[in-house]
Amino acid sequence: MGHIRVVLADDHPVVLAGIRALLNADPDLELVGEATNGGEALPLIRSVAPDVAVVDVSMPGLNGLELTERVTGECPGTKVLVLTVHEDAAYVQPMLKAGAKGYLLKRSAAEDLLRAVHAVAAGGVYLDPSVAGHALSDGPAIAGGTGSAETGEVLSPRETETLRLIAQGFSNKEIARRIDVSVKSVETYKARAAEKLGLRSRAEIIRYAASHGWLDALTLR
Repeated sequence: MGHIRVVLADDHPVVLAGIRALLNADPDLELVGEATNGGEALPLIRSVAPDVAVVDVSMPGLNGLELTERVTGECPGTKVLVLTVHEDAAYVQPMLKAGAKGYLLKRSAAEDLLRAVHAVAAGGVYLDPSVAGHALSDGPAIAGGTGSAETGEVLSPRETETLRLIAQGFSNKEIARRIDVSVKSVETYKARAAEKLGLRSRAEIIRYAASHGWLDALTLR
């Protein structure tokens, strides 16, 4: 596949320096440009056509939402990954509807940025677990459990959360840490959910997630 070419847009010099260091630490990534506002970022992205554009939401000139809409429309080969401090639905849903393929909180960047860049570059979707509920709030309700029309079984919130994180590409160990349970508990949730829904592989879990609308809010219409 070669190097994943990345452009970074953020108006905070300290953040730029930190994210630059993270990206440069991955030999599979190549930072091909930086911008300190949206007005600079758009022509830069047009010019260098990166695989991924990592953009902040709040920037002068052209904000992250406007930039994402423009990049999605004018540079379809570039996937937008939002990197921001904003975690409420008022920011999450509009960015995803504008075409962003990933939404990561800055406080998670040190741990998850590289995974997020690789995920969206490969054509997937990456969503910070802390904002997943906001992104999916227009789809089927998760808090009350998710059911299967075929079996009539209803998933518990923990089983649903486990399946959703599996669909996002997290390992059992990572899921355990994120939902604050043991790895054995994650394996139990996964097994119970898979049995209830008749799912036999991770690929089937992902297809189930997509077919039940869990990812609809994350894809460009």
